[in-house]
Formats: sequence, C-alpha cells, structure tokens
Amino acid sequence: MQGEGRLPLERLLRGGYPEAVLLPPERRGAWFRDYLATVLAREVRELSQVERLGELPRLYALLAARPAQLLNWAELSRTLSLPATTLKRYFALLEALYLVRTLPPWQANLGKRLTKSPKILPTDPGLALHAAGLDETRLEGNPILLGKYLEAFVAMEVVKQAGYAGVAVEVFHYRSHSGEEVDLVLEGPGGKVVGVEVKARGSLRPEDLRGLKSLAQALGPRFHRGVVLYLGRETVPFAKDLHALPLEALWRL
Repeated sequence: MQGEGRLPLERLLRGGYPEAVLLPPERRGAWFRDYLATVLAREVRELSQVERLGELPRLYALLAARPAQLLNWAELSRTLSLPATTLKRYFALLEALYLVRTLPPWQANLGKRLTKSPKILPTDPGLALHAAGLDETRLEGNPILLGKYLEAFVAMEVVKQAGYAGVAVEVFHYRSHSGEEVDLVLEGPGGKVVGVEVKARGSLRPEDLRGLKSLAQALGPRFHRGVVLYLGRETVPFAKDLHALPLEALWRL
C-alpha cells in the first residue's frame, strides 16, 4: 500500500505497547506471543479458576479476528463448543486483562429499530493482528479487513480521549435494522451528538456520508457535528456541520 495508506498500516501492526513499538518488525511477533502466553497463563490463574485454560487463547484469537464487528455470542459458542455461560465468563476475564472491550450500541429514541448488540474492540491492534495471524501482505490485499481494524483502532483512541476529556462524553456505535450505520456516536452534556465515520481510503464517495446525514436528519438540533476520518491529506467541508478530516486529526481534536 502506498502513500496515505502506509501510516495507519504501520501503526496498526506495531500496536501501542511501548516494548513492542521499540522492537524491529522481525522481533515483534515473538514479543506478542510471549506477552499473550504470560497474560493468559499466569495472570488468569490469579484472577479466576479456569477449567479449560487452552480455550482462552482460542477465544482471544477469534475476537481479534473480528474487530469492530457485532458481538454474536451464539456464533462464538458454536465455534468454540463452549456453553454461553462459560464463554461470557471467559470474555469477562479478557476484559479484566484489558485485551478486549465492547463498544455499546446507541439506544436513542429515533423512531427506528436499532441494533442492540455491542461491537468487539481488541484493545491493541498489533497484538490482535498477531493473534489473528495477519501480516502486512494480507492486510494490503484486503482493504475491507484493513478498514475494520482501522475502525477498531480509532474507536479505542476515541474511548481513551473521552476518558480524560474535561466533560462527560459517552461513546457508542449506531446501526439500524434498515442498514443505516455510524461507526462512532459521541454524546456529551445536554444530549449533543457528534458522529464519526472511519474510512481506510484516500478519497471519499457520496455513500460514505449516508449514515452521518441520516443521523443528522433524525436528531435535528441535537446533532452537533459529523466527521469522516480518512487517509487523505485535505480537510474537506461538505456542509456547515459535516467535514472530512485526515486521520492524523484524531490526535489534534
């Protein structure tokens, strides 16, 4: 991948653990492997009695391969041949170890049927890509998959920033049963809403704005702003409250 795609790809692959970031790419995989083995063996035993410890790496690998996808307990239960109660307990352990978290659905009263399932967010993209067996070549050849990892990465960055914002900000995702979708919905004091879409492309299409426009129309004055983060270099205004910004703007907001 050339030009604008290189920055997010490299950032995703190295992740955010300081030790991994400082390592050359050829040594990073071994660090990720050892880190997972340590966390899932030693620390899990301290947290809880786990009857089938070998299932935890499998569960994490499955979740790591489903970034920014809806959490489907039934599908995971079938794949791992685990009862749903056990699966949910193991998932809670992975959350306690800060390996995964969920992004809750936005449940606003808009007169529409909305999805009630949360999305899966691996907390570190480098670790998740390693566990899923994905490297630079496979990501370059699959722009849809790259887009999902980029969406999950941006979601985690926004969640972190919301945690130390000066005002209370809650972060959700929005999806209706009719197919309308916004990757991130930020709701602040007074119910004001900012919608964020993430696109792993250097140019935009009219349909990229469909979800934000639908959300703006449904919310009326509660809609504060819509932002599309993309891999281009220019800020593009589409309307007074709707702009496309380079991905790097995420760290300047």
